[in-house]
Amino acid sequence: MKINEHLKLVARNIVLVPYESKHVERYHEWMKSEELQTLTASEPLSLEQEYEMQQAWRNDENKCTFIVLDKSKYHGSVSTEIESMVGDVNLFFNEADDNTTAEIEIMIAEPLARGRGFGKEALLCMMIFGFEELSIRRYTAKIGYSNETSLKMFSKLGFTEVSRSEVFKEVTLELRVMDSVIADFLQGSELYCHEEYTHT
Repeated sequence: MKINEHLKLVARNIVLVPYESKHVERYHEWMKSEELQTLTASEPLSLEQEYEMQQAWRNDENKCTFIVLDKSKYHGSVSTEIESMVGDVNLFFNEADDNTTAEIEIMIAEPLARGRGFGKEALLCMMIFGFEELSIRRYTAKIGYSNETSLKMFSKLGFTEVSRSEVFKEVTLELRVMDSVIADFLQGSELYCHEEYTHT
């Protein structure tokens, strides 16, 4: 999706930037991890396939992706941007007849970045962005039975279980978003600010 092509979201502890070709090599290294493949239900790709995937996602109007950066390490340059990468957050518009519903997905790939609140902050940023900019009113999430950390985090954000798949060993969660829910998320202050993203 190109709506975020020139946009970055700057929050308290993270920065969200659009997924670019310069991020692919680091992302590819992450996805060699069997743990991440299991948690994200992903198949390993070659580096060339990963580049093709990045381009396909950039042009797909049913997908919106940001790379999550550790704000404490990011100073605006390309080198610090790559060094600051900790994960990604995605929206998938899977329902052809309903563009107000999106599946949301978060991955904090860097082990040392886990447990620091980056995942929750990235989810909140993406959910508010989706609500305000993409008119999303219902979020869903599919999480594996064994991913207790994610299940707890989504539950704390107000998601509730709507179904289980014994075949895929995953739970489907849902959150219907109203103005009052977004107000609770913001807690009286802006969660993030928009800034122009310069391609380098």
